[in-house]
Parts: sequence; structure tokens; C-alpha cells
Amino acid sequence: MSRGAMDGPRSDGRGAGVVLGGMREELRAVSGLLVLVPALLATRGNVYSSLGARIATALHQGLIEPRVRGGDPRLRSAVAASIANGLLASAFAATVAYVVLWSLSASPASFATLVGIAVLSGLLSGVTLSTVVVLAVFAGYRRGYNPDTLVGPLVTTTGDVFGIAYLLLAVRIVLALGGG
Repeated sequence: MSRGAMDGPRSDGRGAGVVLGGMREELRAVSGLLVLVPALLATRGNVYSSLGARIATALHQGLIEPRVRGGDPRLRSAVAASIANGLLASAFAATVAYVVLWSLSASPASFATLVGIAVLSGLLSGVTLSTVVVLAVFAGYRRGYNPDTLVGPLVTTTGDVFGIAYLLLAVRIVLALGGG
């Protein structure tokens, strides 16, 4: 029996690769989309790992309690800032991809289509990742774990899987609305 067969299930982003492999039709329909995938996934990891670190620091300093309360202004501000950063970074990545592809005469999809897909997938991913990060950091902290050690692997895996799934959903929504 091979070593890999004995290891059991792995959580290394293979699910995201399966979804990406199933996006052939969407990748053909939206020229330039494949260029965006690495930038969008990296953005999710960077932005929401920082959110986890901010929340963990606030917990260690006693600035917030490890409870999800809608009235905590520090937590709301951190989540809102992360989602805003994610949206801005997504729009920037789409803009750069469009300009580079256009300058190389690669005939990318329209600017509005690429930005619409990037921002919509960024919004969907942002809401999901913010929720996952807050809940995981609070649960880990309450159980005595250092939340800083939980955030990296959690955001990487969750960000890849949900990021690709929401990218697919965003492409389908934007194309259904007439983008292309």
C-alpha cells in the first residue's frame, strides 16, 4: 500500500482544483479569467489572515470578548475593513489583469465583466471567510488554543475552496446578466 493511501483524507485545496477543473466552459467564455484566479486566491488569504490576526490580538489584549455579538464596534470594524480591503484588492487585480492583457493584445473580456466577477466573488468570499475566521478564532481561544496558529491553515484551505466556488458562481451570475 502506498504512503499516500494510508494518510487518509487531506485538506490541501484539492477540492478547489476539482472545481477549477470543472470551470472549463466559464474559462473559455470569459477571456482573461484564468489570469485572475491566482491573484484573487492570494488576496483572500492575505486579507482574511490579517483579520484573524487582528481579532487574535484583540482577544489577547482583552479588547474584545470571545463571543459573537453584533454590538462590538471593534469586531464590526475589523470585519468591515477586511471585506472592504478584499473588494478593493479584487477590483484592483481585475483592473491590472485587464490592462496587462489588453496591452498584450490578448483580447480579454470586457473591463466591466472582469471587475464584476472579481468584486462579486470577493464579496461572497469575504462574507463567508469573515464568518469562518471569527467563529474559529473565538472557538479556539475559548478552548485554550492560540488563535494565531489556527488562522493560517484555516484561511488557506477555506479561502481556496470557497474562493473558487464563489468565482464560478460569480462568473455564472455576471454572464447571465449579459456580461462577456
